[in-house]
Order: sequence, then structure tokens, then C-alpha cells
Amino acid sequence: MDESPLRLLPWNSPEGKPCYLSTDRPGGMLSSLADEVEAELLSCAEAVLGGAEAVLADTAAGEAAVRFALTRTAESLRDVLRVAHCREGRTSGKP
Repeated sequence: MDESPLRLLPWNSPEGKPCYLSTDRPGGMLSSLADEVEAELLSCAEAVLGGAEAVLADTAAGEAAVRFALTRTAESLRDVLRVAHCREGRTSGKP
């Protein structure tokens, strides 16, 4: 019997460890939730990028605004990389 590949989920356990889903139902409840979370992370990253670009374009922006924008951008980049790793696992068959 072939085993379904594990799907890396876009969130960690409370202990900070990666979570995986083992199922042969790609349209199942948890798979759908993971798809929604991935879409939300990408949407948030797009909004953060717009805000960061606005701060960078504002020559009067102070250090606090730039640090805030960079902090949010780094968080969003981490999320987008997580989504990329999740999707890479689904296309390559590896978790």
C-alpha cells in the first residue's frame, strides 16, 4: 500500500516544531484550512510590502517607522518562505 506523502503545514506546534498532515484526501478539512492559512499569509505579506515601500518612499519617516516596517517585513518574509517550503514539498513529493 502506497503511503501518502506528508504535507508540511504552514504553522508550528506549540513547542515550535513543524506540523505535518498525513492524508490521501487533498480536499479534506485540514488541507483546506492549510490552503486558507497559506493564502492569508501571502495576502498579509503583500500588504506589509506595500506599507514598507510607503515608509521607504517617505523621506521624513523616522527610525521607529523604518524599524517597524523592517520588523514586519522580516516576519512576512519568514511566512512567505514557509509557504514556499510547504508548496515545494507538495510538488516534489517530499515533506
